[in-house]
Amino acid sequence: MKNSLLKTIITCLVIVIVSEMIGKIAIPVWKVSIILFPMLYAVVIGLLITPDLLGKKIKALRKLIDQEEIALAGELVGMGLLILGVKYGTLAGPNIQKILNAGPAFLAQECGHLLSPIIALPLALFLGMKREAVGATSSISREPSLGVISEKYGINSPEGSGVLGTYLLGTVIGTIIFGILGSVSIYSGIHPYALGMACGVGSGSMMTAAAAALTEVVPPDMKDTVLAYAATSNMLSGITGVNFLIFVTLPLTNKMYSVLEPILGRRGGK
Repeated sequence: MKNSLLKTIITCLVIVIVSEMIGKIAIPVWKVSIILFPMLYAVVIGLLITPDLLGKKIKALRKLIDQEEIALAGELVGMGLLILGVKYGTLAGPNIQKILNAGPAFLAQECGHLLSPIIALPLALFLGMKREAVGATSSISREPSLGVISEKYGINSPEGSGVLGTYLLGTVIGTIIFGILGSVSIYSGIHPYALGMACGVGSGSMMTAAAAALTEVVPPDMKDTVLAYAATSNMLSGITGVNFLIFVTLPLTNKMYSVLEPILGRRGGK
């Protein structure tokens, strides 16, 4: 265990150093400037050095990183996000009056949970998924969703496979996409505070990537407030997201599945 922890820490430290040495990169695309951050590089590097990710066994990497280190890294990420949450909490305090004034907006944005099954479920069925689609599309599939789906259906069920697949893809690809959206969204004309709220979807890694990119393109006097809105929104999304999943989106997803599967489902599925 000690050796695994040491190897994990050293590997993460090397990835951080390399990512920070690369630094921020601004890519101009027409009138938009896409900003890439070290956090995005770290995700990509982590993917590239993970053994068996693409079914290929790399002996040199297996000596450094194996399944034990990968499992340990997941636990360390959770601990790191707790520290990050405390940091963002210190930003929410000085801006508490602004947050209270925006209270109704924070509550209204929680209705966005409904869009997950409405948009994603028909697409999942069209692509050939069966009951996996219920687990995959009833929420954004973060840790609370894993718990709810696992408790109701079991993690080894088709629904469990669906939520776990979305969770893993969201952790990796979602972080990259959110980082890019954070820098591009400012050109939409939407107020920076509204964009800050939109960063908080209930995922610490996605929120961090989006908020960090967004604060690079907003006026300096708005940065702390944008981060405070993002952190508060992320907290509310995590709390209300569980209730939405249990009482609203999961029943809605099951009802939609029963109606749409005979129409959109492909033949040959289970």
